Amino acid sequence: MSYFMYDVMGGTVDEPDPETMRRVLDGLAQADDEHPDVSLTHESGWCLSAFCDGLLVWENSDEDSVARGEIRDVAREETLRVFALLAAGDIASVEALAWQR
Repeated sequence: MSYFMYDVMGGTVDEPDPETMRRVLDGLAQADDEHPDVSLTHESGWCLSAFCDGLLVWENSDEDSVARGEIRDVAREETLRVFALLAAGDIASVEALAWQR
């Protein structure tokens, strides 16, 4: 497995296709304080989390030296595009975005 997603309730979806990614992101409509986000994790350790208010969080739990990044007010289609980049393993393109650290 090269990547997986967690849906808003914490369920795992292995290697989702773009339509499944869209459905997982749609699940943010049911987000609450206990379950505020969905995420995609690549086998490299990089993880992208999306929140219902348009916040994206970029981090690598395997790399303590890399600061967590955030981008606010990200449109849904852009979030899907960035999820697809990470799923494809294009870490450099995701890292090149305007992350606030």
